Amino acid sequence: MFYLCFTQILYIWCMASIKVLLWDKKNADGLYPIAIRITKDRKTSYMYVGHYIEKSQWDEKNKKVKKSHPNSARLNNLIAKKVSEANDKLLDLEVQKKDTTSNSIKKNIKSEGNALFIQQGNVYLDTLKQSGKYNRHTADKPRIERFREFLKANDLGSDIAFSEITPTLINKFRGYLKNRNISERTIVNYLIVIRTIFNQAIGANLVDSKHYPFGKGKIVIKTPDTIKIGLSEEEVKKLVDVELPEGSFENHSRNLWLFSFYFAGMRVSDVFRIKWSDIQNDRLHYKMGKNSKGGSLKIPEKAISIIDQYREQKRSNDDFIFPDLKVVADENDAFILQRRIMNTTSRVDKFLRNIVAPKAMIDKKLTMHIARHTFGNLSGDKIPLQMLQKLYRHSSITTTIGYQSNFIHKDADDALDAVIGF
Repeated sequence: MFYLCFTQILYIWCMASIKVLLWDKKNADGLYPIAIRITKDRKTSYMYVGHYIEKSQWDEKNKKVKKSHPNSARLNNLIAKKVSEANDKLLDLEVQKKDTTSNSIKKNIKSEGNALFIQQGNVYLDTLKQSGKYNRHTADKPRIERFREFLKANDLGSDIAFSEITPTLINKFRGYLKNRNISERTIVNYLIVIRTIFNQAIGANLVDSKHYPFGKGKIVIKTPDTIKIGLSEEEVKKLVDVELPEGSFENHSRNLWLFSFYFAGMRVSDVFRIKWSDIQNDRLHYKMGKNSKGGSLKIPEKAISIIDQYREQKRSNDDFIFPDLKVVADENDAFILQRRIMNTTSRVDKFLRNIVAPKAMIDKKLTMHIARHTFGNLSGDKIPLQMLQKLYRHSSITTTIGYQSNFIHKDADDALDAVIGF
């Protein structure tokens, strides 16, 4: 009986073949991908191992990487592992009498953690673009490309399987970034992208969670503390009083900064999006773009004087108050809109930093984001945290406590004076 069953399995086994080969089409770097060919019932599918080598480094007779390659032993072990996994999966499917076409075998193997990282990174970038998230797309695209450069620099090919991205490899990547004088805060952003793509692949059942390199006992991502410094009351007055040419971009930049400050440090993207229809009953009604939290605030007299400078440019009640987004053909195209906001913010910051601040005799680095820090700095511990949470539009009071802790110094200063003030 056992002999009969084994003979049947062997017969089924012979109907399929799994073979390692070097694909005959090179990539942009002139390297050739190592692949596994799965043939079943005269139909063939190919699955890439995720590594590229020179043609001269491939042993065609023995179907393995030659010793001339610096990582030949590692690559050959990986190839053997992939072939073994493919054979095991094929046998499992045959014994269970499941669909065993070449494509189904390939699909089942890939679901066990052989998806490629850069490939999924491109899917992640496409998703960001389709969601209109221009800022994240622009920031994360070069981070994925830098990781690909790291792989190539370490002879790991132009892509890598998720199962090969171990804590050791990530720490090596961290060192690679440090050697290029990249700050610890920026390195954290690189690791967050890798983690995000991992989670996306796991959620799509392309990678087994056992390969996840983050968490307790593995790679723990900790965002370093940053110092948040805003303007003083005296510096804000200097900014208000400095004479700038009417109708100039530096005056417009100053208006945007003050408008943000007068509304509790409104985010610059929300400032640009404000429309005339958002002003009702002397209040400004708007929904914050970051978390969609809505609400309204009384319009201060100082803000009204800024708004009045743009009334002649008003085309309709649905028009933007500030002119920066009026050039966008379709404001419903979130990706194009964010691109315009990012480019304009960069220009505004440049004018604030290089023209407005020097004219106002302000030594600090002046940017739109500093308006939010300035409100936090001047509010200090004068306003209850619950009210600050409402003004900042934070979803959690914990976020407000963490943010405002950058600007509350009285207790610490008093404690210091109590000891050394003799």
